[in-house]
Amino acid sequence: MAEKVRRFFPGGNTSVGFYSNYDYIIDKNANRIIVLKGGPGTGKSSLMKKVAEVLLEQGYKLEFHHCSSDNESLDGIVVPELKVAMIDGTAPHVVDPKNPGAVDEIINLGEYWDVSKLEKIKQPILEYIEKNGKFYKRAYKYFGAARLILEDIIWKHEEALDIGKLNVDTDALIQEVFEDVKVSSTLGKERHLFGSAYTPNGYIDYTDEQIHKDYKIYHISGDVGTGKSTLLNKIVIEGKKRGLFVEVLHTPLIPEKIMTVIIKDLKIAFTTSDLLKEKAYQLINTDHYLDREYLKVYEEDIKEDKKVFNELIDIGINNIKNAKKNHDIIEAFYIPNMNFDGYDQLRDDIVNRMIEYK
Repeated sequence: MAEKVRRFFPGGNTSVGFYSNYDYIIDKNANRIIVLKGGPGTGKSSLMKKVAEVLLEQGYKLEFHHCSSDNESLDGIVVPELKVAMIDGTAPHVVDPKNPGAVDEIINLGEYWDVSKLEKIKQPILEYIEKNGKFYKRAYKYFGAARLILEDIIWKHEEALDIGKLNVDTDALIQEVFEDVKVSSTLGKERHLFGSAYTPNGYIDYTDEQIHKDYKIYHISGDVGTGKSTLLNKIVIEGKKRGLFVEVLHTPLIPEKIMTVIIKDLKIAFTTSDLLKEKAYQLINTDHYLDREYLKVYEEDIKEDKKVFNELIDIGINNIKNAKKNHDIIEAFYIPNMNFDGYDQLRDDIVNRMIEYK
């Protein structure tokens, strides 16, 4: 469970390509946002981990924002108590200062590389960077194809869904959850991130590291097209109507669909992730609203669709894996041509800069 560290994916490898929610890493009222610039192998993730290690030792709670193209690397860290963040601002999630100096500052790790040596290996660097783009392009085509197959299942289930009964039960759930919370004249804020991602290591789900152990958890299960995301979206709308801050975590394939909703003010969470099913306060299964008799005619079609869907996802993930291997080669060109001697001092300077806001 999320105690000292909460883990998210701010971006994802999806059916529509790389999808960024980087604007939601930290609130616009942040005290300080440190943006790291620099190429592969310049130590951006390592520097963030070193800064995070010091802050954790000092007792701060942190958010780790992982890279979907390498879930063992960080794209950002946030210290909610201090309202400060440190973010990787390089492609494909380019981040530039919105309030330069006043809030945002840039640290250019490119200052630590040996340009003269890198120029001598320019050609292989360019070749591997181009190859990387092709792996991602292929991965996104397969994820896009997987979505089309998934939509073939979705429309069949939607035809068989008792939407009226689902709406009645959803409204009853909303009444139960928000019974003592009045509608507010001020609309609540929302935050959008990914709860899981397709990575070089396969499908990675951090839901159990996003929700605190003392939260009341509603687990929502059910096949695709049975109204899970619609139900969750209604919870988001009702929470915002009551002036509550709502965290919305999206699915990795279809970024507009919702996987988890967290309402901190009420210490409540709703999720479709099976990681928390056994810890749930209440189980909701939207499959109950399906007309199984109606679906019998589609049984073989759906079975075939699911088989093809899984195959397409596997090929997409394999291309993400190949891109990671290729990226490791690119990093190997840079690492020996970096001067990391000043990084410990840089880490200390960043930590001191952050804790000024305590």
